Amino acid sequence: MGRFLPLVIVALLTIYCVVEVAQAPPYAVRRAPRWLWAVAVICLPLAGALGWLFFGRPTAQSRGEVGPSKRPKAPDDDVDFLRGL
Repeated sequence: MGRFLPLVIVALLTIYCVVEVAQAPPYAVRRAPRWLWAVAVICLPLAGALGWLFFGRPTAQSRGEVGPSKRPKAPDDDVDFLRGL
């Protein structure tokens, strides 16, 4: 069982990264086009998956979100909500 564990971990990591690449918005992917990341993750399972996780994965900044101040935390902090009362 111990000799199959690394193989199972790499397979699960590859599946996770393939799904994440497919669901990532194309405009937010970093360093390369989304299709190239998909090819890299599938053809180079460990290196492509680790490359995606560290260098290609969208961040809040690449998606256009600017930290937690983008949305109010509570309704009484939202100026538009208070204006509608």
